[in-house]
Amino acid sequence: MAEQQPSEQTPLITPELVALDASPGSHRRDVIKFLARKIGDSGRADDANGLAGDALAREATAPTGIPGGMAIPHCRSAHVLTASLGFARLAEPVDFGADDDRPADIVFMIAAPDGANDVHLQLLAKLARGLMDDAFTGALRAAKTPEEVARIVTGQVQPELLEAATEPAESPAAGSSVGKTRGAASTSSKGAAASTATPAGEASASKSEAAAPSAEPGKREKPAGGGQASRSEKEQASRSEKKVIVGVTSCPTGIAHTFMAAEALERAGSERGVTVAVEGQGSGKIEALDPELVKRADAVVFAHSLPIKGIERFAGKPVVDVDVKAAVDDAGALVDQALAAAEDPHAKRVQAGAQAAQEATEEENVHWARRLQQAVMTGVSYMIPFVAAGGLLIALGYLFGGYDIGGFEHNGAKVEVAKNIVSHSSLWNLPDIARTVGGKANTMWAPHALFGSPFFAYLGAVFYMIGTAAMGFLVPALAGYISFGLAGRPGIAPGFAMGAVAVAVDSGFIGGLIGGILAGYVASWFTGLSTPRWLRGLMPVVVIPLATTLLVGSVMYMLLGRPLEALMHNLEQGLKSMSEGGGSVFLGIILGLMMCFDLGGPINKSAYLFATAGLAAETTASYEIMAAVMASGMVPPLALALATAVRPRLFTSGEQENGRAAWLLGASFISEGAIPFAAAAPLRIIPATMVGGAVTGALTMLMHVGSRAPHGGIFVAFAIDGFAGFALAILAGMAVTAALVILLKSLNREKSPGKVQAAA
Repeated sequence: MAEQQPSEQTPLITPELVALDASPGSHRRDVIKFLARKIGDSGRADDANGLAGDALAREATAPTGIPGGMAIPHCRSAHVLTASLGFARLAEPVDFGADDDRPADIVFMIAAPDGANDVHLQLLAKLARGLMDDAFTGALRAAKTPEEVARIVTGQVQPELLEAATEPAESPAAGSSVGKTRGAASTSSKGAAASTATPAGEASASKSEAAAPSAEPGKREKPAGGGQASRSEKEQASRSEKKVIVGVTSCPTGIAHTFMAAEALERAGSERGVTVAVEGQGSGKIEALDPELVKRADAVVFAHSLPIKGIERFAGKPVVDVDVKAAVDDAGALVDQALAAAEDPHAKRVQAGAQAAQEATEEENVHWARRLQQAVMTGVSYMIPFVAAGGLLIALGYLFGGYDIGGFEHNGAKVEVAKNIVSHSSLWNLPDIARTVGGKANTMWAPHALFGSPFFAYLGAVFYMIGTAAMGFLVPALAGYISFGLAGRPGIAPGFAMGAVAVAVDSGFIGGLIGGILAGYVASWFTGLSTPRWLRGLMPVVVIPLATTLLVGSVMYMLLGRPLEALMHNLEQGLKSMSEGGGSVFLGIILGLMMCFDLGGPINKSAYLFATAGLAAETTASYEIMAAVMASGMVPPLALALATAVRPRLFTSGEQENGRAAWLLGASFISEGAIPFAAAAPLRIIPATMVGGAVTGALTMLMHVGSRAPHGGIFVAFAIDGFAGFALAILAGMAVTAALVILLKSLNREKSPGKVQAAA
């Protein structure tokens, strides 16, 4: 079903999307599913369950309840065909986690399509602003029919539709419920909408300078005379004695809280007689503040969950910097803080340009370890897709072509099977495979492939070669994105180059780490240099990559290459000896503890990097380490899924639902499936998962289980040597962790299920 073309004339809400005095259930999950079905039944979503799942996933990141008995669950979803608003006025209020602890009786579900355009997002922003108006929400609570609710909301977000509905010469779109509005009913709803569209005093005037009317959700129309009116307002504001405060708001989805925070700040400024203009950096086109207004501003308020775009515009201004929810919850306090900062010569100020570089240097001296940790995590995160794609393709190559598809020794020489097959054969001459692999008494290679088929032998060779090529980027990607984490875009090219150098000098992932870090710091230093204006454009694309690559590359080749190669060689030999002796069990315990400590955090990723980087060696020791890491990482979600199934009364309904999802996550080797449980009770969950992971890691090493695939869990069973032992080790770790979790939760139930559920 094709996505409908968004249009300002497509109503966001119709009576079919409205439910009054509904009783969908006592949990926010029930309300979200109910509204998703409403949207799906109206033909605006192709899969109501999929939409509900996307909305619930967004809800899990942060509650969507807002003070005043309202909630705005929202998401962007591939299942939404056109932007829609589902509305429910609940007979029994439901807790959506609002900061004032008041359950919500008014619930809007904002459903935006993936890739929603600016028109859609602006309309949704108008609703978010309207929710901060008591007159608007009061009208919704007093509405008698779904048609009345649809008219009130449409008057807030799409007033032109109501105007068109009352024009005799205009013919509303077929099937538009809003088009049925006539006479007194329309006048009534427009009156309700008008109450939400009242400009916020001086803030209204100042804001009109900054943005086109489409960016002012439901608050005002463009003044007659266009730019002349804006200049008149500007001149009037400049003559005023009022303080001027500008701000920027943003939230992760860029739909609701971004514009609610902006509206709350502007209203708070109006109440205090202060000019407040706020730029909402939402998902759509950003309507920037007028530079002249920013220049005149006495202070700045940043209420954001994402980095501020264009922060250099506010350089030198006193600043109040908070999370976006702080503006929604108490905008007045933020305006008061901004006014106080404007009078305080020692207040914190926005840093940019040379000042920003100086501040960054000062913070680096204090927090260099944290910055380095974040950069390494960035490198590992960007490296993992290369590992997953390359490693799984190599595993498929083994499946289709046999384990010797990569090559074998014959008469003292290495026969590169896959390379020979791909170089000399094609789908059109598969029989030639028999003549190209060489060795093994010139027998055909095909019998060693799946089903003894030349086709599968050829397919295995192709997969193996592609996977090997992808794995070849492992160290360069690690180094490149570590450098990127330290220096930004100018650090990418030098970092990748240092990764290639590390491969060339056989220093492996250790060389990649060192090279990426050095490249990042050197590129960052170059970035902070003060350069002539004519040279600034060349710095990030020519000068910094060239100079950094030359300097750090020379150091890697001339000074660090040999020591790092020796270190990597000794590490490999130590691991080999440990895996062959009694130390293998101890190594498995350490890896298991690391994998289960922070469930996808720095320590978990360090263990995973250690294992995947060794796969390129294609040794028994490296395969056993990979198996221990993967099996241990599967234990936490699987064990918690088991615990919720065995003793469901110890867990909230939300945790039970997470437990059902954790079966598949754990089986796929996604340790993060246990995070919701660990976040709710870390002192009970994390020690239990670590014990189970240690048991699993020790058992896999003891039974010499090996994995030739870096990811996939049970779905890459074909690439696991000794799969029975692999499964047994996971089951043992699951049992130990589940038993400990049940014991600890039984002994120490700190919260009642209802409170735990609310906290979750």
